[in-house]
Amino acid sequence: MKLATQPTVKTLGDYAYQAIEKHFKKTLKWEKSVKKDEDPEALHQMRVGMRRLRTSVTSFGLAVDVPKPVNDKNIGKIARRLGSLRDLDVLKESLENNYKPNLPCKEQESLQTAFNAIAKQREDVLSSVQKTLKDESYKSLKDALDKWLEKPNYQPLASFTIQQVLPDLLLPEVSNFLLHPGWLVGTQFVESEVIIQKNWKPEKIEKQLTTEGEIIHSLRKEAKRIRYQMELFTDLYGESYAAYLTEVKNIQEILGTMQDSAVLTDWLTDVFKSEIQTELPTLATLLTENRYQSWQKWQPLQERYLKAETKHSFHLTILHPLSGVIR
Repeated sequence: MKLATQPTVKTLGDYAYQAIEKHFKKTLKWEKSVKKDEDPEALHQMRVGMRRLRTSVTSFGLAVDVPKPVNDKNIGKIARRLGSLRDLDVLKESLENNYKPNLPCKEQESLQTAFNAIAKQREDVLSSVQKTLKDESYKSLKDALDKWLEKPNYQPLASFTIQQVLPDLLLPEVSNFLLHPGWLVGTQFVESEVIIQKNWKPEKIEKQLTTEGEIIHSLRKEAKRIRYQMELFTDLYGESYAAYLTEVKNIQEILGTMQDSAVLTDWLTDVFKSEIQTELPTLATLLTENRYQSWQKWQPLQERYLKAETKHSFHLTILHPLSGVIR
């Protein structure tokens, strides 16, 4: 008679190893193509791989004992270099595909100045990326990770089953996200109740984004951080978790669209050495309209996440992973 095999119990250490290995391999897969500057998609994938590797190393820091070169600062520096190059590609793509076709001929011709500026900046940034991928800190990061994956070292907490520690791992991140001051942009308190200011005209929204743009950008980064972390554990939760993850991603993308549009406006002002209403009036109007539309999409989510019941439900979802019973 054959005995039924016991299901493998996965520990915090197992999850840490899997995540670090997966994102390290993804990063390496695209490295050659990025060095040769062959394909914008390769750059995008390597940047995402590096960012997710950073999330994995920091999220599981209490479980793994990684070598010194594998640290948040080192990975962050490389990810930022890749990011600077990717941002220029996105800028060019956005101008070419989203805006240029909707502009009158005169403004389309004027845009050539912007494309020339992107090409010039890109040369410099590409050179910096190529240098980064050849320098000692990147090589030592790769060598150290290779060695660790071959013979991993763990902290004592790594032996816990994943279900035992998962809520404690995720809840602080959820709290940071929900308590971010970016949620209060465009609101006011009336007798301790937060009220969202609605039906703003585009000019009012523009003014708000000028003064509070950095806080909104910071919330976008917080959303991205928690999204990457939550994506490490989708197999351990059900539908409610998946729904929150989708909303977090949506928040990140809406705030990103708003921020990217504002960055593009500032960048064009710098390139043309004047307000873009003068040089590119149609484009200026399109960009303002884009931010206005994003703001309309943002407010219902903002309202939902400022409600106590939404926060409570989010916390409860995190507290109850699917598989296994926490004792």
